[in-house]
Amino acid sequence: MSQERLNRVLVGPIVSEKSTMLADKNNQIAFRVVKDATKKEVKDAVELLFKVQVESVQVINLKGKQKRFGRFEGRRSDVRKAYVCLKPGQDINFAQEVK
Repeated sequence: MSQERLNRVLVGPIVSEKSTMLADKNNQIAFRVVKDATKKEVKDAVELLFKVQVESVQVINLKGKQKRFGRFEGRRSDVRKAYVCLKPGQDINFAQEVK
């Protein structure tokens, strides 16, 4: 895998109450990833960008909801999430990573 591809795999972290609870309880971090990303690519991208060791990766595809905007029907876009479990003693601090 090329380094260019690995830099594009992660779209961004998911920061919510649920993801914060997962990070505290299970040492897992949630990311939005591109639609064609594999578990191996996500693992390699996290290890490359954040210099941590990854234990496992779970990937989920969420279908976009049907929504209504006034009289117009619409649909939210589909999202692919990756839950990355870090090895014990590893941690990602997003506030520190931003330059």
